Amino acid sequence: MTGVIIRNINCYVKRNSRFSVALHALIQMAERSGVPATSEELAACLLTNPVVVRRTMAGLRTVGLVRSAPGHRGGWILMRDAEVITLAEVYAALGESMLSGAGKAESPGCLVERAISRLMDDFRRQAEALLVERLGEKTLADVAAEVKRLMKRQKLPTVHAA
Repeated sequence: MTGVIIRNINCYVKRNSRFSVALHALIQMAERSGVPATSEELAACLLTNPVVVRRTMAGLRTVGLVRSAPGHRGGWILMRDAEVITLAEVYAALGESMLSGAGKAESPGCLVERAISRLMDDFRRQAEALLVERLGEKTLADVAAEVKRLMKRQKLPTVHAA
């Protein structure tokens, strides 16, 4: 990827899932053009602990999206171009759902609750399938391009207004 380098000073990513943390970190890595990003650098950008970054990256490394480069100048590197990494791949690698589940039944013997739970579970499966399908239509490069469009439109030198 070429063009405007996304530089982060402060980042306020919603912390409701590792997916949002992973996407933010991966986009930062994509903009570094192969220069490794340490867990500490990514954590500073995300305002989180480096351990959170390492745990998130571990799942991505397992499926071959990133690798870690050892040594003094080491860090995390994308294994493929951002143009070919889909959001669905990232989502699947992390193994978590953005859709909340039904949880444990309050009254497992209640037939009404069981019927409703089955119906809601079916709806959740359908919604999850649609979500994964749509995530498969977008790449990291698509998200990075949207960030650059927003920066240009708002005439910002960095990804954050303040």
